[in-house]
Amino acid sequence: MIAIENTLVSEDILDKKFVCDLNACKGQCCVLGESGAPLEESELHTMEKILDKIKPYMSSEGIAEVERQGVFVVDLDGDYVTPLVGGEKHCAFVCFDASNIAKCAIEKAYYEGKIKFKKPISCHLYPIRVEKTKYYTNLNYSKWDICSSACKCGDALDVPIYRFLKDPLIRKFGKRWFNKLEKFAQLKFAS
Repeated sequence: MIAIENTLVSEDILDKKFVCDLNACKGQCCVLGESGAPLEESELHTMEKILDKIKPYMSSEGIAEVERQGVFVVDLDGDYVTPLVGGEKHCAFVCFDASNIAKCAIEKAYYEGKIKFKKPISCHLYPIRVEKTKYYTNLNYSKWDICSSACKCGDALDVPIYRFLKDPLIRKFGKRWFNKLEKFAQLKFAS
């Protein structure tokens, strides 16, 4: 682990290669899993506030689920997460394109200029998972076999996870923090 300010960063984030390949995986990270996407407490009000602008991009079943449960639920671990369609299917904010690739309705609204919130930070940071402890915020690589094509693509392009996720890392921790991480990576690979 690498200590940067109040974070502990897994060295896998520097070492492992990763570039999403939606044509291969079809966005399965938004479809599979035991729970919805983790939400930070600071995102809950934002999600409620922008819901009407996101609805045109959502599926009818996603809208029904959000109207029934709200924009977030509390999972078995006590964490805020997005609701799942039917309580067990895909994230309520998933929409599918013509190629049946899962996309984020929130992100689509963002790219069309309807909202200023790109998507929950946990989604933006994936495959990095953030865990807060009493003293530190831990950043770990969440390896999942549905992302094997992203690992192959990252290897082929020689893009480490931290570089692939530069924008969300800066969004979450700031440019100064990211520059420290990048400097550490450069020193590590120079030696």
